[in-house]
Amino acid sequence: MNEEPVDTDAESLHAERAREGDEALGRALALVRFLRVHCPWDAKQTPETLRPYLLEEAHEVADAIRSHDDEGLAGELGDLLLNVAFQIVLAEERGAFGAAGVVEALEAKMEARHPHVYGDAEAPPDWESLKAAERQARTEARGEPESAESAGTDPFAGVSAGLDPLSRAARVQERMAALGFDWPDLAGPLEKVREEAAELERAARTADASPRPRRIGEAGARVVDEVGDLLFSVVNVSRLAGAHPANALLGAIEKFERRCRRMIEVAEARGIAWRSADLETLDAVWDEIKAEE
Repeated sequence: MNEEPVDTDAESLHAERAREGDEALGRALALVRFLRVHCPWDAKQTPETLRPYLLEEAHEVADAIRSHDDEGLAGELGDLLLNVAFQIVLAEERGAFGAAGVVEALEAKMEARHPHVYGDAEAPPDWESLKAAERQARTEARGEPESAESAGTDPFAGVSAGLDPLSRAARVQERMAALGFDWPDLAGPLEKVREEAAELERAARTADASPRPRRIGEAGARVVDEVGDLLFSVVNVSRLAGAHPANALLGAIEKFERRCRRMIEVAEARGIAWRSADLETLDAVWDEIKAEE
């Protein structure tokens, strides 16, 4: 729900909405400082040694959200918060920045990105253009030598190489879309999917003289290349349809798992040896399962 901006200093707009108990987040920092003093394991940790745990906890938070497990989510958010607090305390110890600096930078960034909330703009800004300007300003402030990124000519500057491939594909497509290099509607990318599927079919037919399906890792370079093109084009369709490809694929995976479990359950109830049954038999059960949903 949109609210009218409050007539007060921008820095205090959101601070005035602080709730009782919000200060509890600061106790996470105190907890880490305490552990650094009293626990040998915590004392020897570095940003690098903690990085794998940070990534793992972020994935576990995402899993709890996906499964609508509020009780589990509370615990997983606590674990993630501990990792974030750890990184801040380690930065404090090396004199890089502190908690106040992190929050002040966050506030400044969000205020700049919400002129329709903190200022008098009538609509939200174009975030991709705004973030590109922020990246260029940072490189100029650091006095870095001229490069594609600092000159503002690298459209993919700041896209993390650590993103999962589906999310990274969507992000690089969004970057180019912000520059006007995009399909006007779904017709173009859907046709591209059909084109890439045909190219993959030709490549696989040419490369594969074996009657059996190949195992993962057995494909030649051309087939791998065509599979990548097909997946990238499907991400484009997903993006333009308004669906995040990673979330859409997760839903499809969970649906597939659910249907497979149900298919096995039905097959066993009917005395069908599903491990050795032919595809036609299992396909008939599969169609029944789909019709149930």
